[in-house]
Amino acid sequence: MSDLEPTETALLTQQLESPDLRDRMVALASLRNVPADVALPLIKKVLNDESLQLRSMAVFALGIKVTSESYPILIEILANDPDYGIRADAAGALGYLEDIRAFEALVRAFYEDTDWLVRFSAAVSLGNLKDPRAFDVLMKALDSPEVVLQQAAIAALGEIKALAAVDKLVTFIEAEDWLVRQRLAEALGQLNTPKSISALKYLTKDAHPHVSAAATICLQRMEA
Repeated sequence: MSDLEPTETALLTQQLESPDLRDRMVALASLRNVPADVALPLIKKVLNDESLQLRSMAVFALGIKVTSESYPILIEILANDPDYGIRADAAGALGYLEDIRAFEALVRAFYEDTDWLVRFSAAVSLGNLKDPRAFDVLMKALDSPEVVLQQAAIAALGEIKALAAVDKLVTFIEAEDWLVRQRLAEALGQLNTPKSISALKYLTKDAHPHVSAAATICLQRMEA
């Protein structure tokens, strides 16, 4: 769909203002094929909807429908929305935007937000930005008591190609959580050092099939 006819825009506007949540959700979902500049004013109609589920969808849409307004709106939501789930959505959407301007806001969210889900989303998005400045933040996240934060940090360190993190990363090789070990294998696959290769060879024998498969694939890719 290259553009919307005025009648189609009017219909979507009407649906987005419907008292029926299902109508609003269907209308918002239908914007996936609409150009960003046309979709944005319609997305904004439900950014403050009473339904958290619909708000979450709208925030996510801002990360996909990139316009000059997407970034400042998401930054505002990340900093000030009272709902931690919506703040986490905003952090995630900023990662989808891959706008390097989001770096400071994501670092601030990681250090200052009180909810682990927001901090998790911020760490993931710092990896999406692929900015090496995230190194210190992500290394700190490795020491988090929350396992999901460790997972996010391990993956993100791979994304930013943090070779200096390898010594610390390999300490997770016997982590109890298999997802941590899988993220480790995937991260090491992006960090080509002798220690990474040695750790990957060890992980190919991991008891969990997802971990051993990830390590095997990464090792094959590195040795190709």
